[in-house]
Amino acid sequence: MRFDENEIEWLADLMAQSAAAEIMPRFRKLEGEGIRHKTSPIDLVTEADVNAELVIARELRARYPGALVVGEEACADNPSILAGLQEAQFAFTIDPVDGTFNFASGLPLFGVMLAVVKNGEAVAGIIHDPVGGDWLIGVKGAGSHMRTAEGAETRLRVAEPAAVSSMSGSISWQYLAEPERSRLARNHARCRSAIGYRCAAHEYRLLAAGHVHFAVYAKLMPWDHLPGTLIHGEAGGYAARFDGSAYRPFHTDGGLLVAPDPESWRILRNELWTEA
Repeated sequence: MRFDENEIEWLADLMAQSAAAEIMPRFRKLEGEGIRHKTSPIDLVTEADVNAELVIARELRARYPGALVVGEEACADNPSILAGLQEAQFAFTIDPVDGTFNFASGLPLFGVMLAVVKNGEAVAGIIHDPVGGDWLIGVKGAGSHMRTAEGAETRLRVAEPAAVSSMSGSISWQYLAEPERSRLARNHARCRSAIGYRCAAHEYRLLAAGHVHFAVYAKLMPWDHLPGTLIHGEAGGYAARFDGSAYRPFHTDGGLLVAPDPESWRILRNELWTEA
């Protein structure tokens, strides 16, 4: 199926409508059983995550019969769904509330993320900020842009390459094993500054708009990274797994380093992982 501007518009509207109906009414109003732990005290799920994903998945299946829908919460209940991404001709990934820890803590740093996958390749990505009411949108081969609630569009462009000492970025070392965890945390001090939003949606926003230079992610789930890497790539950026191989929708390991260009990726890979 070919995705034209009307399809992207429909998907962006669906994300915003679901957020308005299921996410924002619960923001700073959750209590008790409205918040649950998944794998750890910092890995949370809320009523907003579950309900928003159900709404988005239902509408996607109605509009695109036969498409595989890979939602974060559905995969938490049935991990076998993930395997379908490698073979599916047409699929969607959904992160209904990226940054659930922030959302549950009452911090306005969360987003809704969606990617379109055709024949094992991400072809479109959308990140919606329910608080700001805007979207980051990228389509394979057509660039990426930010769209405001009023409809104004701004082309996205990643940061210009710079010396590591002048770079700002994020390293999600909490998901790394030792000794790599301590090595990366220590070497992060070689950079100008660090960010850590606990929200890939907002980190990719900064990356694609050129406000920060790099990000390192150890945990690769498709709903967290397919939209952002597509948008970032269409803004001129470069991303690859730690071993230099291409990142694919079905990858869940191997880490991910996101950088302004291939040369910056190579330099960061050397500087951040060095022993001394």
